[in-house]
Amino acid sequence: MVVHDEVRTAELVACLSLATDLALGLPREHGLESAIIGARLSRGLGVDDHTAAQAYYGCLLYYIGCTADAEISAALFPWGTLLENFNPVIYGSPGEAVRGVVRSIPAPEATGLTRVLQIARTLPRAMRGHPAHMTAMCEVAQMLGERIGLPASIHGLFGQLTERWDGKGGLHGLKGDAIPLALRIVSVARDVSMQKWVGGVEYAVDIIHKRAGGGHDPHVAEYFCAHADEVVPGAREPLWDVVLSCEPGEPLTLRGSAIDEALAAMGDFADLAAPCLSGHSDGVARLTQAAAKRMGLDAEAQRDVVRAARVHDLGRVAVSPAVWEKPGPLTADEREQVRLHAYHTERLLASSPFLARLAATASAHHERCDGSGYHRGVGVAALSPAARLLAVADAYHTMTEPRPHLPATSLPDAAAALRAHGRDGRLDAEAVHAVLDASGQAPPRRRVHPAGLTDREVEVLGLLAHGFQIKQIGRRLGISTKTASRHVQNIYPKIGVSTRAAAAVFAMQHGLAGWGERPIVTERPGS
Repeated sequence: MVVHDEVRTAELVACLSLATDLALGLPREHGLESAIIGARLSRGLGVDDHTAAQAYYGCLLYYIGCTADAEISAALFPWGTLLENFNPVIYGSPGEAVRGVVRSIPAPEATGLTRVLQIARTLPRAMRGHPAHMTAMCEVAQMLGERIGLPASIHGLFGQLTERWDGKGGLHGLKGDAIPLALRIVSVARDVSMQKWVGGVEYAVDIIHKRAGGGHDPHVAEYFCAHADEVVPGAREPLWDVVLSCEPGEPLTLRGSAIDEALAAMGDFADLAAPCLSGHSDGVARLTQAAAKRMGLDAEAQRDVVRAARVHDLGRVAVSPAVWEKPGPLTADEREQVRLHAYHTERLLASSPFLARLAATASAHHERCDGSGYHRGVGVAALSPAARLLAVADAYHTMTEPRPHLPATSLPDAAAALRAHGRDGRLDAEAVHAVLDASGQAPPRRRVHPAGLTDREVEVLGLLAHGFQIKQIGRRLGISTKTASRHVQNIYPKIGVSTRAAAAVFAMQHGLAGWGERPIVTERPGS
């Protein structure tokens, strides 16, 4: 029986906040810092716990919708300068906001007429598409916020995160006190953290003072300016610990299936990074769940590997949508970005004590049993059964999904490719069978061998029994000497022997010395 299956909502939300920082290229823990600022502003302003909790979670998840339509922003602003030019002026004057957009359009090396033409082509499209993009972000934020387990009083506010005190620029045109107090605190807290990043605390005080009565509620802005040293976290404060300690009111908690739904929402957040990825995490999780039962994992192991599958691609958000959507070959730099997404998944999950136990499995989905995978390049000895299973499920599901650079592989062809990888030792053969069985692509009858031997290992054992040396086995089966040697090294401990002769006895005892048709000897054993 699984016990203690609960986690504070703030812990998962804080991890997702780190992911939004990564997706936008913001400093790590930018969202956490803003939540601490928001909580301290709420306390200093004397607001009730309900309002303070709204501000707290609003700060953490301010950019939860940032992966919505991310490919459109990437196409309009391919140089990656929108963040540094536009985000600091979101709450500035409308003129500042437009200039921030304009500065983000031209290529860094563009000058003169080229620069003018690039701005002229892109600015109208960007301005026309901005309302639709912001609407998508807000809708996604509300939907994900609900699935993460936040009450309606909190996630319902996410549709109004863009509103300004002066009524200029928001989707709903709300103004002044018509904007919920929690959101007025959020806007100041997020802007403070952004301006601190740009120029330090004193610079942030100056900017917030100038924006009082414009983008920001003057009362909230003035309180911050008067108490900046008390509100802004110090350089030595551990932001993760502090943000969890300052959740207003009674901490929110997730249990059982609510955790699974929250993790599924996090996976969907990652898949929104590019249209071609839509539904990938959910598909891999469903396939993993069915295959885990077939592998005989216990209930707790099944639960955890499915949870790892839901968040295995969270690090995808670190890579530009333009890379995922690229129809042609990737550059060396782009390939390296892709390889590192598994590392980013590991780092994000490792921040949370609850999620950290999923990190090793989730981040190993591109590792291979022969050590040819990434990001660590480890071999089978370093991979748990759950990690090997997730790698197979991800590989199969990816093959059957169309991508801009590659059409989807048919189910039979994907199954054949997976079996080949199982035979050559790249993927775990048992996991391959479990995944294919779960997907309906397994052979109609499965050979069950003693001691957990795989089909390939039985082939190797039969040749060993007939006196073939490792190099000969490799040539016979069309595999490398290294792979053949690894099979032998796997076989011996499975059957409890340490010599070829004893292996031959085991093979004969169990009728494996000539499994199926007797091998046709085309060269003398030992030659």
